Amino acid sequence: MKNYLLILSAAVVLASCTEKSTPVVWVSTGEQTGWNVIDTLWETKTVPESLDVIIDPEKTAQTIRGFGTCFNELGWISLGRLSAADRDSVLSEMFEPGKGAGFTYCRMPIGANDFAVDWYSYNETEGDFEMRNFSIENDMKTLVPFIKAALKYNPDLEIWASPWSPPSWMKYNRYYALSWSWTDDPRYANEMTEERLGMEGTDMFIQKPEYMQAYALYFSKFIDAYRQQGIRIFGVAPQNEFNSCQPYPSCTWTARGLREFIGKYLGPAMAEKKVDVIFGTVERANVRLVDTVLQDSDCMKYVKTVAFQWAGKGAIPEVHERYPEMTLIQSESECGDGRNEWSFCLYTWDMMKHYLSNGASAYEYWNTSLSDDGMSRWGWRQNSLVVVNEHDKSFRFTHEYYLMKHFSRFVRPGAKRVETSGYDDLLAFLNADGSLAVVAVNKGTVPRTLSIQVGDRVFKPTLAAGTINSFVF
Repeated sequence: MKNYLLILSAAVVLASCTEKSTPVVWVSTGEQTGWNVIDTLWETKTVPESLDVIIDPEKTAQTIRGFGTCFNELGWISLGRLSAADRDSVLSEMFEPGKGAGFTYCRMPIGANDFAVDWYSYNETEGDFEMRNFSIENDMKTLVPFIKAALKYNPDLEIWASPWSPPSWMKYNRYYALSWSWTDDPRYANEMTEERLGMEGTDMFIQKPEYMQAYALYFSKFIDAYRQQGIRIFGVAPQNEFNSCQPYPSCTWTARGLREFIGKYLGPAMAEKKVDVIFGTVERANVRLVDTVLQDSDCMKYVKTVAFQWAGKGAIPEVHERYPEMTLIQSESECGDGRNEWSFCLYTWDMMKHYLSNGASAYEYWNTSLSDDGMSRWGWRQNSLVVVNEHDKSFRFTHEYYLMKHFSRFVRPGAKRVETSGYDDLLAFLNADGSLAVVAVNKGTVPRTLSIQVGDRVFKPTLAAGTINSFVF
């Protein structure tokens, strides 16, 4: 295994906030392979005149559901290029509780997404309103074994799902995509025509009761088919990025159209299966899109969560203020350009800080694993947590994997975010066992020593230049 950790990370474990103890510190640098254990003591015996950070564990905010990633076809195909032993080591590192990242909260597509091998749905038989030809046969080659391989290491993994496009015959344009290809390279082209083009702010799903009823049945069949495979899906969202016309599988909806579908069709169907409805994914900074659904009495019987991604980050602060009891999640980390650079890792840190500071209970990465070119079927290079070298069958974890691990390893489901003051690049969480997890970043080019007050104790860790650091008190 080639495991290149290109950031420095530190995790300090203390018995409690009131008893003195010698912390254990895990430190990794770009020249080491893994988290090495050293002993140190960062508690100061004299309180400094000024403090950089004050953390009061009594001031808590939202409850954390978890951290995780997304299952897609190209992810499993890339991992399939590794030896069985290396593939298992990656999955164990990502999903096994107490070993590595310990991911707990993940997403999957319903049918093809942009990182599928190609377009498909579970039923392309025109007019099959009774879903007699529904089949997840395609998923049996990729998504089902991928998820089962993760469940082997964490059987309690929470998984939710959303479609990128309904079956093509359920759309007005009778086609999976809504926009022209982004490239002239024929390898990544679609077969778009003027007549097939979509437009934001329109319902491209056919707005007729028989189509909505059939589509709700499609979701139910999906839930049943995966349960037969031993995979339980706890929630579904009606549409990925319902405002976006894409050259890959996509479908625009208006908020009114989604309100109709959720309140009268999808919601009742999922309630019968004891499956939550997640509204979204919201990818616009427009709170009214969310209001349209959350202020509808029929929808609110079923909607348990609102999911945000991309430009939706602009809406989450106000949505959290308006609906403080609603569970909010970040549903897809912005995906980069396939270079997996440190600078983009710091951008992702800013995204995590924004979402978690504004009420998000979960944060999910996008591509679990990709081959080293990072290319999608539709010509978009993206970042991933793992990069697989197609030539020598080796792999490496990326900067963003270790960023995610700083949270998922130490901030466990059920933790509460803790309010902090002072130094801005820091987040704190109170775990159910009473431990306090702190993640702090130094983006600068010189070391930074922080005076951190936790209760009646003060610690003075030095954050090396360009590092991500985790402390658990």
